[in-house]
Amino acid sequence: MKTRNNRMIKIILMFFALLIVVPVVWMIIWAFTERWAWPDILPQVFSFRAVEGILRKSTRLGQMMLSSVFISLAVAALAVVIGTMTARALVLYQFKGRDVLYFCSILPFMVPVTVFAMGIQVTFIKLGWNNTVWGVICAHLVCSLPYAVRLLMDGTEALGDGLEEQARVLGASEGQAFFRVTLPLLVPVLLSAFSMAYIVSFSQYFLTLLIGGGQVKTFTIVMVPYLQGGDRNIACVYSVIFLGITLVLFGIFEWTAGKVSKNNSTEFYS
Repeated sequence: MKTRNNRMIKIILMFFALLIVVPVVWMIIWAFTERWAWPDILPQVFSFRAVEGILRKSTRLGQMMLSSVFISLAVAALAVVIGTMTARALVLYQFKGRDVLYFCSILPFMVPVTVFAMGIQVTFIKLGWNNTVWGVICAHLVCSLPYAVRLLMDGTEALGDGLEEQARVLGASEGQAFFRVTLPLLVPVLLSAFSMAYIVSFSQYFLTLLIGGGQVKTFTIVMVPYLQGGDRNIACVYSVIFLGITLVLFGIFEWTAGKVSKNNSTEFYS
């Protein structure tokens, strides 16, 4: 029975792995394919047209990459800071209006992006934030924050405040107890919240287009029209670049979190 269960688990894992790997392989093949008509198994015509066309715009593409990464990193950092404070307030404290605050923190999950974008655009026009990078960051933050809050609430609830209380009993201030005890233990959850907020921001198209007004150029602003327009070659090249940037940055996040966790564990041990 145990062997059969293990075999079933392996089959399920392989199935889900194929669901991820096959579309990526398909996308890479299409990046170098000019014509691939049904019912042929292999492409009829291979071409570097799309790759060469994008390489000719490498300078502009690099600027858009930097812009997208900067906006998404800013959103992720703000989401983690605000999400940590919100999660601690909701989990560790009882106060009037707590349920209302929790409802507001998950409200963006329930409001369609198009409805939210239309409403926030009017507000940002009045504030003078429309067509600005800061306006795009704030709009992305509203959509990204619920994911960070939910993840950090789970992490804070699992950790509790017992270790902080012990640190304060031993003479640490509230700030020292949080930054020296709780925060290092929350690093894996912080990384998950940071990564989720980053990818939500990095993937935004309609919100960036509406709030940015075409003045704020990001990677998705250029990529999505090719997906909608049917130019599959260029769309796949952009998608491969999009995936590559995301994997590299997530690798950096993971490496940084590992370094921080290792240093903190060494400090506790000593």
